[in-house]
Amino acid sequence: MRHLRAGKKFNRSASHRRALLRNLVTSLLRHERIQTTDPKAKELRRWADWMIGLGKQGTLHARRQALAVIQDEAVVHKLFDTLAARFKDRPGGYSRVVKIGWRRGDQAAVSIVELLPAEAPAKAEGEGGRRRRRRTKTEGDEKAGEAKQPRRRAKAATA
Repeated sequence: MRHLRAGKKFNRSASHRRALLRNLVTSLLRHERIQTTDPKAKELRRWADWMIGLGKQGTLHARRQALAVIQDEAVVHKLFDTLAARFKDRPGGYSRVVKIGWRRGDQAAVSIVELLPAEAPAKAEGEGGRRRRRRTKTEGDEKAGEAKQPRRRAKAATA
């Protein structure tokens, strides 16, 4: 049993799995949007959030931890300079996984993993932000005694 064992194995050895996820997280942080299979995307989300959390710490120790995973120093600089500033007020959930369909060759489920954009400024009071409620039927809406008939589809004429 796999009690308290986090993460997927992907039918790979530990070193192969670690190399795969290091490549994926490096590419995601470099390009900010990549396409991969669903299970890899879901696992990548954990690694990306971990790396951005290190970037937000901004310490030397955090930078060295990130360099142990990310394979490109330029990407680490981007992480600590631009991405950490982008997500400084966000408590977590820095990436999004969007399912886009099925891969043609082997019918694997494919997703796009992308980093979220910078948060939009909060709306001032009175500028929308509230959802409108759906109107309910009142006495004045319809004439008394006449109930509105539900719409019905016209049957297709068969010849």
